[in-house]
Amino acid sequence: MKREPLRTTHNVILTGVGGQGNVMASRVLAGMLVDAGYVVTIGETFGMSQRGGSVMSHLRISPDDVKSPQIPKGMANVIVGLEPLEALRVLTVYGNPRVCVLSNSRPVYPIGVITGELVYPSKTTLEDAYRKLSDRFWLIDATSAALAMGNPVLSNIVMIGALAQSNLLPINRRMFEKEIRKTLAKDKFDANMMAFDEGAAMLQAK
Repeated sequence: MKREPLRTTHNVILTGVGGQGNVMASRVLAGMLVDAGYVVTIGETFGMSQRGGSVMSHLRISPDDVKSPQIPKGMANVIVGLEPLEALRVLTVYGNPRVCVLSNSRPVYPIGVITGELVYPSKTTLEDAYRKLSDRFWLIDATSAALAMGNPVLSNIVMIGALAQSNLLPINRRMFEKEIRKTLAKDKFDANMMAFDEGAAMLQAK
């Protein structure tokens, strides 16, 4: 099913933790959409990104004009999570009854959880929260797919492939291929295409 062009501004948030390739994924997604003729404004916030802190990229995608780089609270259309608890945190602030959520299901445990001071929510708890707070949600194990390809950071591209398959945005494989040919070294091309295709296949199987 082909996604119809966007006729109004769409607000997309990509979120994860440091080291997951959140910024690279947001740049790739923005490049695809700019090439398709949209005006994309990016705003980014970083926690202690080098130590596994929160990273969040705001993409405001407009058919005709530049928007403020920060999405107003409660106004996200799509949330893409590279880490499931980070996706939920963003959802509680920027979500609304119409928002759609696509998240990696593999947790990245913060230090507090590793030391036993905090408890990470169960998958069931997270799913119940997504179900309550969003219109639609999908969870895929992008990390496992990336590990099978030999590079866990490719989970960000697995998520881009899944996003394309979801038809939430007017992006597709041809646009992704064109973008990474411009931005990545040739020796990384095949692995990134494989990751994109794996993400699309994983979502299609849902």
